[in-house]
Amino acid sequence: MNLTFSGTDGIIILCAYAVITLLIGWWAGRGEKVSNTLGDYYLAGKNLGLIALFFTLYATQYSGNNVVGYAPTAYREGFSWLQSIPFMTIIIGMYLLIAPRLYVLSKRFQFITPADWITHRFRSKSVTLLAVALMLWALCNYLLEQLVAIGHAVAGLTGGAIPYEYAVIGFILVMLAYEWMGGMKAVAYTDVLQGLSLLVGIIILLIGALTLTGGNFAEMTQDLANTVPEKIGVPDTITSINWLSMIVLIGFGAIIYPHAIQRIYSSKSERTLKRSLARMAWMPPVTTGFVFIVGIICLSLYPNLDVAQSEQLIGILANDVAALNSIYYWAMVIFFGAIVSAIISTADSALLSFSSIISKDIYGEYINRKATEAQKVKVGKVAGVVAVALLLWIAWNPPGTLYQIFVLKFELLVQVFPAFGLGLYWKKLAPKPVFIGMLAGALLAGLMTLTGNNTFYGIHGGVLGLALNVSICVIGSLIAPASHEEQEKAIARTELKVADFRDKKATVG
Repeated sequence: MNLTFSGTDGIIILCAYAVITLLIGWWAGRGEKVSNTLGDYYLAGKNLGLIALFFTLYATQYSGNNVVGYAPTAYREGFSWLQSIPFMTIIIGMYLLIAPRLYVLSKRFQFITPADWITHRFRSKSVTLLAVALMLWALCNYLLEQLVAIGHAVAGLTGGAIPYEYAVIGFILVMLAYEWMGGMKAVAYTDVLQGLSLLVGIIILLIGALTLTGGNFAEMTQDLANTVPEKIGVPDTITSINWLSMIVLIGFGAIIYPHAIQRIYSSKSERTLKRSLARMAWMPPVTTGFVFIVGIICLSLYPNLDVAQSEQLIGILANDVAALNSIYYWAMVIFFGAIVSAIISTADSALLSFSSIISKDIYGEYINRKATEAQKVKVGKVAGVVAVALLLWIAWNPPGTLYQIFVLKFELLVQVFPAFGLGLYWKKLAPKPVFIGMLAGALLAGLMTLTGNNTFYGIHGGVLGLALNVSICVIGSLIAPASHEEQEKAIARTELKVADFRDKKATVG
């Protein structure tokens, strides 16, 4: 995103965002020993209210990368990228499938990480460790994606005054600082600022793009039908299958993000969680929907861009919008600052979740069982720094486009879904089929990715792996179900007791 903005203006905006987030981090942790307990540091004391929970869920599902990566994808694929709206919408539906029940159980049994649920439900080290490995892979992949995006966004906003490498390092230090000071509370509160900035910026960018085209979207669409009919016509069969496959892949995969699960745990109440999710249902049309329209508008504004050029699409458009007048200029400068801030808000969530899994599920369970919670938090912080250092080394030479990096992590992460989706409701689900299914699904998806065959007749390797995974879980559990005693224990671990219903009734009232 090479912009012609004044480097000084960009630096001023970025410094302002950095200072504000650092102040929020300090404020979130002031007067409190957030590092003393896992629940306080990683889950904000399980006390996030409606506004903080909504925006931290929003920042988890969307980031500046949605703007930077999705608009170019819409430009290259045309109207078939309309799928970006339903696959973001289905995530909310899948949340509602598992989130309320999982929240109640997490409150009763004091879950901290997603692995706590898996350990609690299956009592199997092999199942837990495999799930942890897949989740850590996804978190590292997700964090790498954000590091790459931070570097490009900052370098573009400052007109190259801050080089890519320095941009990544600088904002990673800012992120680590406020996260160390306030933990999940700092992350959630900064998400409010970052989410609002991103949402307003997307709306302004769309208005600017429409201004450049004269505001006649119908006429522009007709022009596209004449010049690039393949991007506006009815998709072919393979594209349609790929569309449905992507919806399944992301719908079942995104809710298994460890940082998404931990936001469920962090809610102040079940009512707060449901109200936040209800408001999230409106976000796909006004986030990915608006970004999709921006990408389509750019087909008319900037025809015949190749793949490399289209990756710079948002920067090109922002330049032209900024040139309209001084109001748009500063709006675009602030917008790009919001993109950087929003990317960081996604990265900090992934890093915090990564640290929690290392500190509790690996260090606390297998290295030092006698460690205090404060010691575990310290280990998690150090592990996060080490992970960031390794990922920074990779980020200097990022692999593939941002969209390709985005897809890769879901192929493996989605294999953890049956342990949640089936495990929460089906008492006969046995640990051994869950382990074999998860492993088989991951191997199939990974093999297809490594051999360059990401899809089969339009179906993603992760979806084929998930189908194999679920089949093994279901058939294996029917052929060799858990013993009657284990089924009874499963019921005890997953049922909602009368006390839970009383709590919910009191909360709603």
